[in-house]
Amino acid sequence: MSSVRWTTFAAPSRFYALVNAINPWLWGVAIVLALGGLYIGFFVAPVDATQGNSYRIIFIHVPAAWLSMILYLAMAFWAAIGWMLNARMASMLARAIAPTGAMFTFLALWTGSFWGKPTWGTWWVWDARLTSELILLFLYLGYIALVSSIDDVVRGDKAGAVLALVGAVNVPIIYFSVVWWNTLHQGATISMTAAPKMAQTMLLAMLLMMFSFWAYAFAVVFTRAQALALERERHTDWARALVGGKEMK
Repeated sequence: MSSVRWTTFAAPSRFYALVNAINPWLWGVAIVLALGGLYIGFFVAPVDATQGNSYRIIFIHVPAAWLSMILYLAMAFWAAIGWMLNARMASMLARAIAPTGAMFTFLALWTGSFWGKPTWGTWWVWDARLTSELILLFLYLGYIALVSSIDDVVRGDKAGAVLALVGAVNVPIIYFSVVWWNTLHQGATISMTAAPKMAQTMLLAMLLMMFSFWAYAFAVVFTRAQALALERERHTDWARALVGGKEMK
C-alpha cells in the first residue's frame, strides 16, 4: 500500500477535514495534561530550598517561554514555504500561528515578572533575556499588524514572510543570552547535554505542562487556520458546501 504524502493535506479542503478529525483529541490531551501538570507542580512537587513556593510559577513560565520561541520559528518557516513555493495553506498556517505565539510570549513575560519580584526584588529589569523576549512580542505584533494592513492577501503574505524571516534572528539571541552576557536570568533548567537540575516530580510537572501547551497550541492554530481557509476559499465548492451551499459573505 502506497504511503500518503504530506502534500496530500496541502489543499485547504483536505486540511480542514484533517483538523476536524484530530482537534478533539488535541483538546482532550491539552486538558488532561494541564490538570496533571498543575496538580503535580502546585501540590506534589517539593518546596524549593532557595525560592520557596514562588518557584512554582516556572511550570507555566518555562513552557510558555519555550513555545514563544518555537512558534516564532514555525511561523517563519511556514511563511517562507508559502512565499517560495506559493503554498496557500503554508501562508495561512503562518498567519494562524502569530496570535498564539504572541499570547505565549506575553504569558512568558507576565509570569516572568511575577517570578522576578520575589527573586530579584523588582517586576522588571532590562536584562538581556527579558529585553530580547519583549522584542519577540513586538515582532509578533508587527507581523500581525503588517499582514492585516495589506488588502491583497498574497502581497500581505509575502511582506509578512520577509519580516518573519528577518525577526527569526532574535530567537537564538533569546536562547543564548544567558551564555553570551552576564544576566540576572538563570541558565537553562533543562538541557539536552546535561542531567536535569530539578527533582523528578518537578521535571514531570514541567514536561506535562510543556506537552499540554503544545497540544493547546496545535488545536488553536489549526482552528484559526481552518477559519482562514474558509475565508480565502469562500468561493470554492467545498467551502460553499460547509455553509449549506450558500456563498459566504
